[in-house]
Amino acid sequence: MMTLKERIDVLARLGSHLLQEDDYLEAVMKRTEYNNGWFTVAQQQASISAIARQFLDRAALEAWASPYELEPATPQTVGIVMAGNIPLVGFHDWLSVFVAGHRAVVKLSEKDQFLFPYLMKVLQQLDSRTAGYVKLANRLEGFDAVIATGSNNAARYFEAYFGKYPHIIRRNRNAAAVLSGSETPEELNALGQDVFQYYGLGCRNVSKVYVPKGYDFGPLLQALHNYREVVLNTKYKNNFDYNYALHLLNNEPFRANGCIMLLENPQLHSRIACLHYEYFETIDEVEKDLQARKGELQCVVARPGLLQRPAFAFGKAQQPSLTDYPDDVNLLEFLAQLS
Repeated sequence: MMTLKERIDVLARLGSHLLQEDDYLEAVMKRTEYNNGWFTVAQQQASISAIARQFLDRAALEAWASPYELEPATPQTVGIVMAGNIPLVGFHDWLSVFVAGHRAVVKLSEKDQFLFPYLMKVLQQLDSRTAGYVKLANRLEGFDAVIATGSNNAARYFEAYFGKYPHIIRRNRNAAAVLSGSETPEELNALGQDVFQYYGLGCRNVSKVYVPKGYDFGPLLQALHNYREVVLNTKYKNNFDYNYALHLLNNEPFRANGCIMLLENPQLHSRIACLHYEYFETIDEVEKDLQARKGELQCVVARPGLLQRPAFAFGKAQQPSLTDYPDDVNLLEFLAQLS
């Protein structure tokens, strides 16, 4: 068994490795892109960089772990069902289990089969004892607790199958942004990162913006057009063309700039290549609506100080810290209580 200090040490070393050149990792990323056209090498690199800088920093790991007793007398086996919407989306779940001193049995998504195993291989090269903390499986068996992430439909099956075990089960969520109308071009350009990173497929991607009555969409459309290279991805372009044609045929009003469509729609979730917007008169209205939708929201993006609730700065939605838990469920606290 490894002590908490030893586990943090090897994780920090993994983080340092991921920030260096690795020809084999480059080959794994190319294989991943070939297998899944959404996971371009650039998108995978963005995910790996965020993990290395936000999750695998030694000081951050030590501060994250410090409030808990993470030397379990009887380590448990935790089953993890990983989603496949963005590269390495389930890494934080495995990381939490490892830091907590438990073993993980991981079921990978078919959409993301190669990156995580390679990272585990590197970890085992750094310290062979880590091999005892993770097992890849096509079917979860022999577990004591479960962390599962999937669609709303999948979550119903997870509840039925895993409900008798200690569990965390996650469903569909999205992010929203709140604009005051006085944002700078630099802020709107950063917002584009929150919209387009991972082609909008992540639960932390902004899929809807709240804008004040009379909002001028010109600067926003111009800023989002800076990300027009997204249409070079065939999958994204197919979705954009389909949605564009659909709304034209249905004679539904929209705004577009060649790489995204803006639609007035109160729903939080939007289709790929679409961004919903909703007008407001007062910030209080928005605060109340966000509170009512808290079960649908993963995070909110806004200029600092605009909202009373916590919000990410523009461009930071896809850079969560270790304590920015999915669905606001404290995963490390849940794992620390297993014994």
